[in-house]
Amino acid sequence: MHLEGSCHCGSVRFSVESAEPIPFMRCYCSICRKTAGTSGYAINLGADNRTLKVTGKRHLRVYKAKIQEADGHVRHSSGQRHFCGVCGTALWLWDPSWPELVHPHASAIDTPLPTPPSSVHMLLNSKAPWVQVEGRKGDQRFDEYPDFSLKEWHEKHQRAAPTKSAKAAGEPVTTNQAKDKKDAKASKVTKKTRKTKAS
Repeated sequence: MHLEGSCHCGSVRFSVESAEPIPFMRCYCSICRKTAGTSGYAINLGADNRTLKVTGKRHLRVYKAKIQEADGHVRHSSGQRHFCGVCGTALWLWDPSWPELVHPHASAIDTPLPTPPSSVHMLLNSKAPWVQVEGRKGDQRFDEYPDFSLKEWHEKHQRAAPTKSAKAAGEPVTTNQAKDKKDAKASKVTKKTRKTKAS
């Protein structure tokens, strides 16, 4: 899915191709919460760093968080959190450990995103006391990291029918999606016929 994003003041704009565009993963860690999580959590998407195109690069700034280990040792995160130096908008995270990936903040994306069928709440052991974990019944919750990646979640939850957001973004309907719509329509006609006969 092609994504367009920008900061609040418009000094930085970017585009990227994403195979993991559903905003389902809510991270409650202190870094995400303080740099981009005004609701107590932040949501990152998965995208192909090779396709990232940026205008206004001169306004970009990078923050590398300090992480205190259990033994008191402090180290810098390898994750590079990019933000606008003019308005402060958090834009994306890139980590040289996985150079092919980039993780845009869902809040910085201007393209209509698909509605997640459920949410995953992670790093709840870092959640601020005032934060209420809101979601749907059946949402998965983890004190630490989940045992699956953004890619694996998308592969498991890939839905046949395109979302309203996907339609608005002009994404093509695949053959399987078209077949599913046709089958659903036929099913409705059958149910209507049975109801008519019954009455």
